[in-house]
Amino acid sequence: MDSRVLSRLKQHELIEVKQLKTGKHVEDLPKEAIYKKNESTNIKVSNNYFFRNRDIYISKHDRFAAYPKHSHQFLEMNYMLNGTCDQIVDGKNVHLNKGDLLLMDVGCTHSIGKLSENDILINLLFRDQSISINFLDDMRRSNSVLYDFLLNRVSGESNTVRYIIFRNNIDNDIRYTMEDIITEYYSKREFSNSIIKEYLSILLTKLVRHYHVSTDKRSPQQQLVIKILKDISEEFRDISLEKLAKKYDYNKNYLSNFIKREVGIPFTTLVMNQRLIQAHNMITSTNLPISEIIEDIGMKNKNSFYKKYKAYYLMMTGDERK
Repeated sequence: MDSRVLSRLKQHELIEVKQLKTGKHVEDLPKEAIYKKNESTNIKVSNNYFFRNRDIYISKHDRFAAYPKHSHQFLEMNYMLNGTCDQIVDGKNVHLNKGDLLLMDVGCTHSIGKLSENDILINLLFRDQSISINFLDDMRRSNSVLYDFLLNRVSGESNTVRYIIFRNNIDNDIRYTMEDIITEYYSKREFSNSIIKEYLSILLTKLVRHYHVSTDKRSPQQQLVIKILKDISEEFRDISLEKLAKKYDYNKNYLSNFIKREVGIPFTTLVMNQRLIQAHNMITSTNLPISEIIEDIGMKNKNSFYKKYKAYYLMMTGDERK
């Protein structure tokens, strides 16, 4: 990370000087940025204050005093740039280590314990509008809780998952992108707002890639569906209902009806969709001939492929490469 930015973040802000002296929280927001129904309710933070002339707001969390329970009217990421921190998120204890990232939904409540000298927690706030429908559409078939989380935010539906923790991954992939965002923000260079918006899309996509669906708290039916969808995504070239029925020890007709009931889409359609998705990825990222791509995804009838591809993506393969 840029040493100048890191040095800037380690400096004591005016509020931090006061909190270091007293050990008590000093309000860091003006009155127009917060509102309360009464003293016993959670603080609500409005969008407008943070997002004037910008789409994404980044700040360092003030150290040396605990931060009271509050909620937001926008999505928030807490990134542990250095050190550790303890929070209570929706009533549950959450511990963040260096490189961990916490993503919280609109309305998710949290309080933050006192940070010490070497604890640098970065807040990244972004409005729902920062998540474009096109961006979500690109991820719509990824087997990810994060996708459902983001999609529900845009569609206005409530999430059963109010927050997600992304632990520091081994290859530091997420850390590098997050540090690029922080550096760009604090460097205040030309076009930084546009660049940060692009970085955010990259960051969210990387989170999808690194986040794996947990099945331990799902019903047996949901666990089976997730396993089947994973099988389809990995073995779409030659997978069959017969193989799945044998693998999971079910009657073939029962399993077919089960998939249709739980997913809402027949097995054959799921397999075809996965083949088309793979073809789309190869068409847009390689120069391989279409004939080789068709063979690679497990299809033999070229006319059938072109017809289904156009119906699925609303354009021909040639249009994708123009």
